[in-house]
Amino acid sequence: MPPPRTPGTALGPRLAELRGPEVQPKALDARALAALAANPGCRRRALLDGAGVNKTALASALGSPSAFGMSQFAFMRGNAFEARVKADGGAELLRLVHEKLDPSAEPPAEAATPDLAAIGPQGRAARTALALREASGSGGWALLDHPMLVLDVAGSPAFLEPDAVVVHPDGSWTVVEIKSFPMLDGAADPAKVGAAARQSAVYVLALEEVASRLETPAEVRHRVLLVCPKDFTNLPTAAAVDVRKQRAVTRRQLARLTRVEEIADSLPEGTCFAPDLPREQLTAAVEALPAAYAPECLAACELAFHCRSRSREEGAVTSLGRSLRAELGGLTTAEDVLAAAHGTAGDPEDPTVAALRRAADLRAEALGAAAARGEGARCH
Repeated sequence: MPPPRTPGTALGPRLAELRGPEVQPKALDARALAALAANPGCRRRALLDGAGVNKTALASALGSPSAFGMSQFAFMRGNAFEARVKADGGAELLRLVHEKLDPSAEPPAEAATPDLAAIGPQGRAARTALALREASGSGGWALLDHPMLVLDVAGSPAFLEPDAVVVHPDGSWTVVEIKSFPMLDGAADPAKVGAAARQSAVYVLALEEVASRLETPAEVRHRVLLVCPKDFTNLPTAAAVDVRKQRAVTRRQLARLTRVEEIADSLPEGTCFAPDLPREQLTAAVEALPAAYAPECLAACELAFHCRSRSREEGAVTSLGRSLRAELGGLTTAEDVLAAAHGTAGDPEDPTVAALRRAADLRAEALGAAAARGEGARCH
């Protein structure tokens, strides 16, 4: 049994209590952060991600294992492609940045590649900030391979690691995202490009935090470079992707997140999400956190299957999609919707209730007409 939470405990130890005494925190990456920003009303995900809970292990312990993730083959292929893109000091990568984003600058014949090694994520983040400051004033090209950035998320620091950041001769910074899905005839799958843009927008926000702390703030470019294999080869090609819209949405959504310490303070004493606890205890702990399930969660959250089953048991209309939930206004359950449609509940002056009753009348009329036709056919 984990020790009870002590009111007033510092946030770090408190989150450690929630994870479990022997459980190491799981880093919050940009992909998870983009998914969290897309669903800011989900306190369950906000706390579990902020506390570094391994949601894959938690979902398995709850009996609703996650069914998505990158295969080992895809992971190896992605690593091999990234290594090819960054070979020879990143010469090909820098050529693509110059060609797609900064053709008026001097070609990157030479570029600095600062060493970003340091102890721990905080040390690497500090080393990255120093390297960016030095490169911005050098007047030349620089390539930062897997820099470490930090972004405050609901009162908890999230350490983020983009594939690369390029510093231009004018001192501006560009995020580079390397993906293994192909660009066919210069175009890639729009859904995958959109996901990459949302992920890159998180990096842009984190870079802007670094830039704002410089004596002379650097410009963080809002056009990122997406590098992918060309057609069916392993040769790199690239496209500039404007992420201003994704950046604005992500910034707004992150600002709406309830702070992690506020959510933690609302939990019962002794709440813990260690995956080795009994399933009943884990279920009670997870259910103490309000969720905001929607079908989109199935592609973005490891706990989606658990939350979906609970949402269906409760008859919540959000399990049918956010757009439908928005159309139904104050009707939050399927039972409420059916009662309003059948005239046994709801305000007749409410446009949503009136529309449901009209739809129910039309359905009854159509079924009645069909039944009459069937009866007539049997008589003949």
